[in-house]
Amino acid sequence: MTCKWCGLEKVSEFKGEIAIHFPGQNGLERLVLMVSPNLCVCLNCGNAEFAVSKRELQVLATGGTAVTRG
Repeated sequence: MTCKWCGLEKVSEFKGEIAIHFPGQNGLERLVLMVSPNLCVCLNCGNAEFAVSKRELQVLATGGTAVTRG
């Protein structure tokens, strides 16, 4: 895989655990969203990318309010 930033083919995939905090002062009062994506990391420049699942994306889009399953 080629890095989108530096153009070299030094991208490797890793398992990750990421805590996403909501912004601002109010974000300190909200729960932290924990995600476990696959990370694509360039071993040359350090650029890293990951995708958030649809359910996790809904939580981010609603500001951390409850989301019904569906």
